[in-house]
Amino acid sequence: MTDEDLIAAAREAAGNSYSPYSNFAVGSALRFSDGSVVTGTNIENASYGLALCAETVAVSKAMADGVRGGLEAVAVTGPGDAPITPCGRCRQVLNELAQLGGTDPLVLCVGPEEVRRVRLSELLPDAFGPASLD
Repeated sequence: MTDEDLIAAAREAAGNSYSPYSNFAVGSALRFSDGSVVTGTNIENASYGLALCAETVAVSKAMADGVRGGLEAVAVTGPGDAPITPCGRCRQVLNELAQLGGTDPLVLCVGPEEVRRVRLSELLPDAFGPASLD
């Protein structure tokens, strides 16, 4: 799956967003070393603090299916004029999965006109993860 295909999967996932409070539909797609792709979208809640971000939903789906590592790339899409980046919580959640497989995934931060390509380690330098607890 190409980066463009991964972006398309994230955009499709955003179409399933439940975001009646913010009207900010976000989609995420994770690509793994075995070629599999897992998508997620944001799910809001009337109790705002209980909302789930698209990246967290995708990681949760993957881990619930037994995936532990192999994360190669992440695409994140949403509305607006600028590329979307994962929030701090999502960066930490993505880092947990990445560290389990010893990877530093490419993060595709997607906007309408631009795709910003950065490594997760650039978005979350000096990250805390499983190795920090040894």
